[in-house]
Amino acid sequence: MKIQWETAIVTETVGEPWSSHGLQEVRVRLGNGETAAALHDLAVGAPLRPGDEVLLNTTAVRLGLGTGGVHFVHTKLGRLAGSADGPEVPIEWEPETPDRLRSSESQEGHIMKLRYTSLQRAVLSVEEPSSPHHALFAELRTLGGMPVLIGELHSMLPAAVCWLRELAREAGAPVPRIAYIMTEGGALPLAVSGHVRRLRELGWLAGAVTYGHAYGGDVEAVNKYTALLAARYVLDADIAIVCMGPGIVGTGTPYGFSGIEAGELVGAVHTLGGAPVAMARISFADPRPQHRGLSRHTAVALGQAALAPACVPLPLLPAEAEAGLLREQVRQSGLARRHRLRWEAPPPLEQMAAALEAYGRPITSMGRAWPDDPAFFAAVCTAAGAAYRLLRNEGSDKP
Repeated sequence: MKIQWETAIVTETVGEPWSSHGLQEVRVRLGNGETAAALHDLAVGAPLRPGDEVLLNTTAVRLGLGTGGVHFVHTKLGRLAGSADGPEVPIEWEPETPDRLRSSESQEGHIMKLRYTSLQRAVLSVEEPSSPHHALFAELRTLGGMPVLIGELHSMLPAAVCWLRELAREAGAPVPRIAYIMTEGGALPLAVSGHVRRLRELGWLAGAVTYGHAYGGDVEAVNKYTALLAARYVLDADIAIVCMGPGIVGTGTPYGFSGIEAGELVGAVHTLGGAPVAMARISFADPRPQHRGLSRHTAVALGQAALAPACVPLPLLPAEAEAGLLREQVRQSGLARRHRLRWEAPPPLEQMAAALEAYGRPITSMGRAWPDDPAFFAAVCTAAGAAYRLLRNEGSDKP
């Protein structure tokens, strides 16, 4: 195991910290004259100022990685000689926490995340005795048939939320309460997610739950089971969306990818009496053979790792060659033996584009927006549509 350390000088701060327990973005100048962006964890140090000398973990950037590919400030070392000194002034920031959860903010938690590292931190986990929600978890509960959208990529989150809202608008119905559950398969700090920040700005999320070693949600949980229950009973969600934060680990091997957790999540939702709906990863713009058509990640996660059935909506693609390849891949994957497949007409492109446009920010997957990879977004929206119909009792996949 190797960590690459480098020192640098902070040259400027970028915007405001992302949350009161989140991250601060800064620009730094390294010893070789290179300038770059870096992230500073405000839970382990006061906000940085230009002129501060810092120790950076530059490992991921030096390896050229996409996942985790940014410099992280490990600690402040001092200040550059000649820099203007002054008192360290904490930045005041009002956490974007639902009012009904504020009563727990003053409580001290005893559950450690990032355990046995120099960055371990105590959080108030929703299940622990000092939590005001402890009684909810002191007895066995179920999800009561709540639809849960399960995805592999973080980019699926905003697309699914946009389409759920569009369907509610089209039906003239209230928008469902949507909770996001962030797994530990990608980024661990929720504050890294620009999509969560945007969805909170818009008021489109009932809240976010982080579990395992992921942290920073409105609600913290120990594992995927209690995270799902927290979404249902603490955040009063009608629908939950579960997927990792930004970044995914892959090795090009059949089982060596963090998105395999999607299959495990199907089992958790099923065990708790929810309605798992899988968002298949489909692309005809990805140049990598393992991700062309039905991604091998989806085929393995659902075809082998999932030990319980799920609803798997699949789009009827208009291009004959693409539709033929997708059907053959699905047949070879054996998904039909394990799950309830639904081949459905995808949303009209114009309507899908308008729904995504309402988000007000670009939504891309692997750098591609919907015009570049319409099959990807069609698959996500098709799955979201199936979950919405389950919520409105228009489907038959509830346990």
